[in-house]
Amino acid sequence: MTGKNVCFMSLVAPYAGGVIVGIGVDVVEVARLGAALERTPALRRRLFTDAEGALPLESLAARFAAKEAVAKALGAPPGLRHLDAEVVRDGRGRPELRITGRAAEVARDLGVRRWHVSLSHDGGMAVAYVVAES
Repeated sequence: MTGKNVCFMSLVAPYAGGVIVGIGVDVVEVARLGAALERTPALRRRLFTDAEGALPLESLAARFAAKEAVAKALGAPPGLRHLDAEVVRDGRGRPELRITGRAAEVARDLGVRRWHVSLSHDGGMAVAYVVAES
């Protein structure tokens, strides 16, 4: 993807010693997300990209937590959409963030040049931790 409102960061480059611009963390109860998706089938398309939407429920919960954590790392500015943040996998299977739309605009304005994301799920809970770095 290219364009002025797209931000795709790779963790392949060596650490450059940037400054932390924002940190976000979120926890999601897997069963609660599953119930919401069953109750409102259109919710899946509002929250997840096509690639994300095909994943198992535990992975969806972790990705939803990541989207919420991105919003927190950016200071929860108005106009963000869940689809503005997508969790993808690099060539080694590690999660990366693809930031687009309003989230990419805000990230650019804040000087974000790199994202770090960690996802986990266990015991019916999913968690994501996001760091935005300049």
